[in-house]
This record gives sequence, C-alpha cells and structure tokens, in this order.
Amino acid sequence: MDIKSFIQDWLMVSNAFDTKNYLEKWDKEAVLDDPSVGQVFKGHSGIKKYFESYFIGYNTQTRLINLDIIADNEAHIEVEFTGEFSGNKIGGIFDFTFKEGKIAKAKADLI
Repeated sequence: MDIKSFIQDWLMVSNAFDTKNYLEKWDKEAVLDDPSVGQVFKGHSGIKKYFESYFIGYNTQTRLINLDIIADNEAHIEVEFTGEFSGNKIGGIFDFTFKEGKIAKAKADLI
C-alpha cells in the first residue's frame, strides 16, 4: 500500500465532499475516535455521520501539513482545517491504522 498516495486521495475526496468515495477508504467495521467531539464513530454509518456533520456540515477543507509513515500499516498526519466554524481555521491530527488497503482505525483530534 502506498500510504502517501492513499492519504492524498483521501484528502481529495474529503475536500470534494464525496461521501461515497470517502466511505470506500474506510473498512466497513472501522472505528474513528475523535475526543475533540467526544464521540467514537463505528462502521460506515458512524463514519458517514462524522463526515456529514463535521466536514460537509461546516464546509471543512483539510490541508496536509505533515505525514509520518510509522509502519507499513500506520501513519500520523498533521492537518489544517478551514471552514465555517469558530475561528475558521484550526490544526488537527489523525493517527491511522490500515488493513487490506483501507482505514481500520483512526484517532482524530484538534491541536
């Protein structure tokens, strides 16, 4: 798996608000933990709720600041979010674990 290309594509579909292709990046049983919103989102239905609420709902655009590939199946990214929320710009992180070419687990947070 080419993690760098995967992340670039993931950001592209996210910024295009392409829910179908965004969900295809996630394992059907993926878990996304986001302490900044105080919730854990499970499976495609949970990930869809997260994406529609916090990305589409706030017109959020995500820009990659830094990518650290930790292992063949793990990566850490730092991003900048801009959108229609208080302050209009904030930093964030995602820690990913991949399985069979998809995101199996992610932890997201604001910085």
